[in-house]
Amino acid sequence: MAQDHNEIRVRLVTPERTLFEHTAQSVELPSKAGYMEVLYGHAPLLAELGAGDVTLRGGPGGDERYNVNWGFVEVLPDRVTILASDALKPGEIDVPRAEKQLDHGLALWKQAGESEEAYDEALRIIAEAEAKIASASQP
Repeated sequence: MAQDHNEIRVRLVTPERTLFEHTAQSVELPSKAGYMEVLYGHAPLLAELGAGDVTLRGGPGGDERYNVNWGFVEVLPDRVTILASDALKPGEIDVPRAEKQLDHGLALWKQAGESEEAYDEALRIIAEAEAKIASASQP
């Protein structure tokens, strides 16, 4: 795979499959602390992945977008490896299923009471469902 001076190699992997591995001008991804954009030469970083869209800009097939849920990202100056527990193209998202997941998360949130663990799990389910619904609704 030929690599330009200002391009980074980006790899998106789930436990089931490698979704892509090629070069891009930049990649935007959801960390637990919020979205970040990575360009060639970025300082090394290991971060926890959140729920949201990974957007690849300037790849060989143009811009690409994938919805990811949880995992880790390793950033090195010339490459980014995204290890996600789940990743889908927006067109692969089952919106009615995501809406049921959102309802389930909201019900868990209401029942969490004083349990911080139950509250955190409910928020994780809600964030994942909302990210899927948002991703599927974007053009």
